[in-house]
Parts: sequence; structure tokens; C-alpha cells
Amino acid sequence: PQQTLCYSILQRALPAFRDRPTSPGSRYLLPDSMKGDRLRMRLTELLKNLEYICVQGSLDREVRSVVFDSRKADEDSLFICIKGAVSDGHRYAGDVAVKGASVLIVQDDVTVPEQVTVIKVPDSRYAMACISAAWFGHPARKLKVIGITGTKGKTTTTYLVKSILENAGHKVGLIGTIEAIIGDKVIPAANTTPESYVVQQYFAEMAEAGCDSVVMEVSSQGLMLHRTAGFIFDLGIFTNIEPDHIGPNEHKDFEDYIRCKGMLFKQCRVGIVNADDEHLEKVLEGHTCRLETFGFSEKADLRARDLHLVTGKGTLGIAYQAEGLMNFPVEIDLPGKFSVYNSLTAIAICRHFGVSVENIQKALKAAKVKGRIEMVKVSDSFTLMIDYAHNAMSLESLLTTLREYEPTRLVCLFGCGGNRSKLRRYEMGEVSGRLADLTIITSDNPRDEEPQAIIDDIKIGISKTSGKYVEIPDRKEAIAYAIHHGRPGDIVVLAGKGHEDYQEIKGKKYPMDERDLIRDILAERM
Repeated sequence: PQQTLCYSILQRALPAFRDRPTSPGSRYLLPDSMKGDRLRMRLTELLKNLEYICVQGSLDREVRSVVFDSRKADEDSLFICIKGAVSDGHRYAGDVAVKGASVLIVQDDVTVPEQVTVIKVPDSRYAMACISAAWFGHPARKLKVIGITGTKGKTTTTYLVKSILENAGHKVGLIGTIEAIIGDKVIPAANTTPESYVVQQYFAEMAEAGCDSVVMEVSSQGLMLHRTAGFIFDLGIFTNIEPDHIGPNEHKDFEDYIRCKGMLFKQCRVGIVNADDEHLEKVLEGHTCRLETFGFSEKADLRARDLHLVTGKGTLGIAYQAEGLMNFPVEIDLPGKFSVYNSLTAIAICRHFGVSVENIQKALKAAKVKGRIEMVKVSDSFTLMIDYAHNAMSLESLLTTLREYEPTRLVCLFGCGGNRSKLRRYEMGEVSGRLADLTIITSDNPRDEEPQAIIDDIKIGISKTSGKYVEIPDRKEAIAYAIHHGRPGDIVVLAGKGHEDYQEIKGKKYPMDERDLIRDILAERM
């Protein structure tokens, strides 16, 4: 009877597995007819390539789930004790043991019943990345994985790459600040780079959905916390670096920020890096990959030259000549020198996929990124755009770029988030007052603060300049004012919200998408 049962199960399973990966570690690669069955995996398989000590219990175990959230632990779970900024998973070791977890991965000592296997590792976050990769059947091996790191340009570049490769016939997954895209499924993002378990889960789903490649943003936090450990990137990309993300629970100083960015180039086969960045040498210290460069430098392997600005009815763009590894003219409907860098980066990446010049040109011309210098047509006589610029550095870069187009007026609408540093408000107010002809101060995500109190802080920064401003706390009314008072040749920037489709007030998120607000304003005017 047992032989008959096994034969029956194999008959049911084998046709579904034909011509597809069969790793026991990937629940997402199971045949549809068996996805209701509980998956088991040997503990020793999950611990391969890890440095560890078994301090209690037996390694001769089968695991039915891998979890790092104690609320999800159940019978025969492997629970990974993660030390976070707010909570320490080691505190819940006893709780998950009561729920039936049979294996604990720890980096600190814990006390649990003797029947529970305890595996001690130097770093439980690194262990989670390796265990997750094994649990899902090492899905990165089935994809060409592109990782993009840098202070600015990551989001835009990922979408440009996705656009070019899909235009050339590839099926591309995406993981980034705005969302993860897996086939037709779109998942809003909580972090730029998700936890390693989620990264591996997404990879597995992408492979199952028929993706041949994935492009992802790789944050310094993601690298520091080993969220991208456990696999090798085919291509690692460095866009640029400036002081950012320095402070409590982030990076202790700029040197640490640089060091973490550089970790990507010890984990990729080919590094594609910005030759013009003054910190490049430090970023690449100890790199183990083959290198290619891009930029404006004559020494760069792929270069941009002969830049000229392009203007149209309600649109701004830039054109240039790419030369070196590829040679052809490029025109994009995105303004500024940073858009040249982003598109040049995308070209350098897509060259490795053998994409034709015609496909690259077509995709770059059509590419748009939600909330990143995203132009929204409201008039033929002036330009309106939405951008995520939400600190002084990004706002100054954006406004300086737009000044080069010599607008009749440069109008900047923005607010600042509540429960955040007041220094950001002063700095953004000063930047807008100095570079914009008119600042419209409004509300962003006030959170637990009063919108007017935030606006008053912004005005302190503007008062250091001679810039003109109006204050309109309601964001829809502020946008309506900007549209109704637009003059021929104006450039109007709605800064700070970008891709966000909500406004956070008193602990609650209310739906608010600036694109919808603009649509409503235009409809009300007709």
C-alpha cells in the first residue's frame, strides 16, 4: 500500500515538474496540484554554506516553515531571532518554542526546552539571507539579477532598465522604493530593499511567473543588514554618493555609508560604476568584480557628450550623444544632467543583454517614472511636474537643474513631514526661497503635528532669502492655485509627495494622489 501511495503521488507530481526547476526549497515552484501540501526541508540543507554551532538539540530535523516574525511561528517552524532597532527576536524564543517551533537560529544565548534545536551563528541577519535562499530553492540562479545602489538615481534607473529590457522582449521583475512588480502583480513597498526572506520570496515568484531577469534598488541599509546576502548579483551598479542616511539607526558617519555601498562590489560579477564620482575609489575598495565605467569623463567606457536641452509643449527633456562601448544619439523626455546619468547607466546595463540601439532609443524616449520628475500635462503654455524631492539636497538639485531651462518663473510647491527634524524645514525653505521665483508652502504628511506649525518653520528658512511665497495649508487648494496662476513659460514643481498616494494625519493614512487632485482641479475648471 505504501508503494502504491508513493507511486500515485509521483504520477500526480512529475508531469507538473517537467521542464521546470524542482528544488525542494521553493514552495513557489511546486506544481499547482500540490500547492496545498505542507513543504518540508532538511535542516542540514538550510544550513549549507553557513558558519554555525549546534548548541542544543539535533540537526536531524525537517522544517515546515521559515519565519522571523514570532506571530507566524507554528509547529516545526525554524524561527530566526533578529536583533532590530525596536525589538529583539531573542526575547520571543520561549514564546515560539511553546507554539511548536523546533529550530531557533540565534546570535545570543537563549533558554528554551531541550527538545528545541538551537543553532548559534555570528550574525542572524546574514544567516536569514542564506537560509531564505536555500528555502526558496536559490531562485536568483534562475534570473539575471541587477542591483543598483547610490544616493540618487536608483529608482529612475530601475524603471528605465525595465522599460528598455521589456521593449526588447524580456520579462523583468522589479524591487524598489515605490513597489515590487512580479508579472501583473504590483506590491507597494515598505522598504527600498525588503528583508532577505521577502527578497528571496519575490525572486521565487518572479521565476515562477516566467521572468528572466530582475532589477532592484539596493540601499545602504539593505547591504548593511545583509538583506541582499545569499546570492550573487550578475550586475552591480553605482550611481553616485553624497552624505545621507547618517544618524541613529542608520549610518554612524559618511565613511560607514560609503563602506556599506561598496559591499555590493564584493557580491557581483560585473560592476558598472560612475567614473565621475569623487568617492568612487573608496566605494570600490576591496572589490572583487570586473569593472566598467560610465559618465562624462573621457576615461569612461561609456560616455555622454554634446548635451543640449529640449523643450516642448508642457514638456522638458535633454538630448546627447552616447559614445564608447555604444555609439548613438539619445533623447529623453526627462530634464537635466542627472537624467543623462540615469539613462547612460541604463544603456550600460542593457548592453549586457544585447539590446539593439533602436530598442534602447525607443524605450528611453517613452519611459516615465511615477513621482520622479513626472510631467503632468495641464497646459501647452507652462510645464507642471511631480517629484519626490523631500529634503534640501534633492530639492536644490532639482531646482538648479530646472533653472537651466530659463523659465518665465520657477514655482515650487512643497511642505514638510511632521514628527521629523525641524532642520529639514529650515533648509528646504531656504533652498526654495533662494532658487524659486515663487514658493507655495503647503502641507505634506503632518502626522501628529499641526500643519500650520510646520509651515511656520518653513517660513523661518525662507525668511533668510528674498524669495516670495504664499501659504495654503490645504494641498489640493495649493495645487489649484499653482495651476490657475500658471503663466506662459512657467515651470511648476509639486515637490515632496512623488509616488505617494496618501496623506498621513494623526496616525491615519488618507487617500491622496496628486495626479487625482490635478485631474479633479482641471475637471472643476471646465
